[in-house]
Amino acid sequence: MVTPAASSAPPQVPALVRDYDYLLVGGGAAGLSLAYYISQEPRLAGKRVLILEPDAKDRNDRTWSFWADGPTLFDGIVAHEWAKLAFRSPSFERILAPERYRYKMIRGLDFYRFVRQMLTGNPQFTWVKTTVEELVSTPTGARAGTPEGEFTARYAFDSRPPRLAELRRPRHRYLLQHFVGWEVETEHDAFDPTTAELMDFRGEQGQEVRFMYVLPFGPRRALVEYTLFSETPLDKAEYEVALRRYLAALPGAGNYRITAEEVGAIPMTDHPLPARQGAHVLNLGTRAGRAKPSSGYAFKRILAHSARLTAALAETGHPPRHSTGDQWQFRLFDTLLLDIMQRRGEQTRDIFSQLFERNPPDRVFDFLDERTSWKENFQVMNSVTPWPFLRSIWHELRRRPGRRG
Repeated sequence: MVTPAASSAPPQVPALVRDYDYLLVGGGAAGLSLAYYISQEPRLAGKRVLILEPDAKDRNDRTWSFWADGPTLFDGIVAHEWAKLAFRSPSFERILAPERYRYKMIRGLDFYRFVRQMLTGNPQFTWVKTTVEELVSTPTGARAGTPEGEFTARYAFDSRPPRLAELRRPRHRYLLQHFVGWEVETEHDAFDPTTAELMDFRGEQGQEVRFMYVLPFGPRRALVEYTLFSETPLDKAEYEVALRRYLAALPGAGNYRITAEEVGAIPMTDHPLPARQGAHVLNLGTRAGRAKPSSGYAFKRILAHSARLTAALAETGHPPRHSTGDQWQFRLFDTLLLDIMQRRGEQTRDIFSQLFERNPPDRVFDFLDERTSWKENFQVMNSVTPWPFLRSIWHELRRRPGRRG
């Protein structure tokens, strides 16, 4: 693992510099990944980039996990990776050994430090620690209003989280992937460090999607997370009860201490989040729908979006007309699975059991990555019981989300 050294706070913008080529609103995963891709593109070496971010990003506020079958620009800061993944349900258990894929984890703090270190000293990039109160597309570019004054650019890229409550429409589905995770250390060996527990569905489902997710860092260290897909979060104590119950039943994990905690809620919706806010303002990250609606995975989709935007800017001077490259058939698959989760969440356990039992793991991961052909899509959909999906198709045709009845 390569861990970049902590760098000093990024410099503030000189008072007279107000106009840039690109303006990045937000310095999280989406904003910093786009900044990094731009910094690596020689054809954009002359472009001036302003990053507006209110937080210091000096703590590990999250982790990102993803499967990959090739190198990424951030492999040097991968904290852990696993060649094997476990899937468990009452009807089916298997240790999956994908031929091409590896499962990887990056800590947020390592990512922030790495990108900031790479950009430090690069005269292309300027940072301002501030909030953005207004962001508008103008006839000639974009304008951002902040407490530090106004800034303009040819193009602006906005990675602030979407306000789904304001966007909510009756015909779409709005769920959350919500979780509490503990990093634990045990007195005795309790984990297999070669195998990540991708989904353990053996617990009660409570008419929802509920599973345990475990990333082992060694025989006595792991992130243990209780994850749900549903419309509303639980009281925190309910997650903790499930975590204690799981650890109490795990051989060797009877005595443990909690070294860190992770709490989150990721929007999962088929609401069509726009790629643009105008001709010169483009959305990034979850604001551009980069969290996959049916799984919540976002990191690799964010990187692919950044690469696509950077390539178009370098080749044409403009963002691509179709900013994300998403394909309609995968959006439909996401909608159908979200409808099942909302209508009969407990059926999701059987659907994933059938997927992993009846398909090679590489095909499932290709499908979830939206890389499969029409033939492979048919093979995947033909491997699961059709009735839940047929009912969701009916709800979608009626433009009314299914409800539990």
